[in-house]
Amino acid sequence: MVFNVLKTRRFRNYFIADIVSGFGVGMSTIGANWYLMDRTGSITSVGLMLSLNVISGFLVSAFAGTFVDRWNRKSILLWANVVRAIALLLIALAFLVTGFHLEYLYAFAAVNGMGWALYMTASRSLVQELLPEKDLIHGNSLIEISLQVGMFTAGGLSGILYKFIGFEAILLLNTAAFIVSSLFLRRIEYTAMPNDNAGESYVKSFRDGFHYLAERPSLFVLGIVSIIPLVTTMVFNVVLPGYVSTAVKGDSIVFGLSDMCYGIGGLLSGFLAAPLARKLSQHGTILIIFLVSVLNLAAIAFNTTVFLLYIGCVLIGLTNSSLRILMTTTLMESVSKSYMGRATSVWMGISLLLQTVFATGLGVVIDRYSPGLGFICMSALMLIGLIAYYVLNSKSPQNQRIEA
Repeated sequence: MVFNVLKTRRFRNYFIADIVSGFGVGMSTIGANWYLMDRTGSITSVGLMLSLNVISGFLVSAFAGTFVDRWNRKSILLWANVVRAIALLLIALAFLVTGFHLEYLYAFAAVNGMGWALYMTASRSLVQELLPEKDLIHGNSLIEISLQVGMFTAGGLSGILYKFIGFEAILLLNTAAFIVSSLFLRRIEYTAMPNDNAGESYVKSFRDGFHYLAERPSLFVLGIVSIIPLVTTMVFNVVLPGYVSTAVKGDSIVFGLSDMCYGIGGLLSGFLAAPLARKLSQHGTILIIFLVSVLNLAAIAFNTTVFLLYIGCVLIGLTNSSLRILMTTTLMESVSKSYMGRATSVWMGISLLLQTVFATGLGVVIDRYSPGLGFICMSALMLIGLIAYYVLNSKSPQNQRIEA
């Protein structure tokens, strides 16, 4: 049963901290996208802001993995929350005092990107320390549940809050969420993994992380495939505001509810992915989910009704999140704990680089043509993931995971 891992007090505290943090990040990110479009009317501007988000994350990911593998991961998460809370408080005050300035949203995007990249690398590495290998798939399912509970609650509320109290109040709520999340992180008690490379220079430790993946090409490719759903989610965030506004003629509430539906699908994945993988093979489940995603995204491209958009968003959340659960579990089972931070940062850096290209390029294309084209691109991206995963696993059909 997926909830059995919550009997462990330390993971329970982590789970609650992750929900609260995800709620804050989701609410401010969704609010910022609509706020910028509301003020400028330009999807290109939304794409540029999201590009700054991922570029900032990419720059941090270059050293985050080595940093995470050398220091206490719980402490890193605490400080990441505190620094982000202070930065968002300052940005909110700047908006309240001087009014709308595009530069403030760009600063928000940079803080969000850097904080998210460091948090993701450290938090997933910490989970690998907190749970035994047999519980990793349930732990990852709960992490996805915690993320989506935070995100879909944020999606439902952000449109309403934006309409009635404004983006500045949303930033203040995000600040409070980081503080509350930190209080639960402080309650986690565990014995940190000993640092075997404490005497090494930072550069050598950084280089060893690349060598680790270079010597394991199948593992490296699997990691690349695992980031495709994440890149697709980023593209979804770029495409959705314009799609809601033009294809289905919706407002900020429809936009927020659409994102909430994505979160509902992600929440369902936390309950369905592990049982489905047990009933079928993990390999077969991943292939089926990739295929469903390709077909769903292609269908949404030609939709013009709000109701079908909500259904499609649920399926996007279900497929993307299920793939993240199953593939992240495989990576955690395969990557050595002492290299998990560095391996994750390499894949995260590649993910953010791809997101930068797609966010900027698609913003321009959608402004010129149609938001539906963005969903066609997302479908094509998932098709590439499907083919790559099939080819990768067909080389060793007897293996259910790629050994490190």
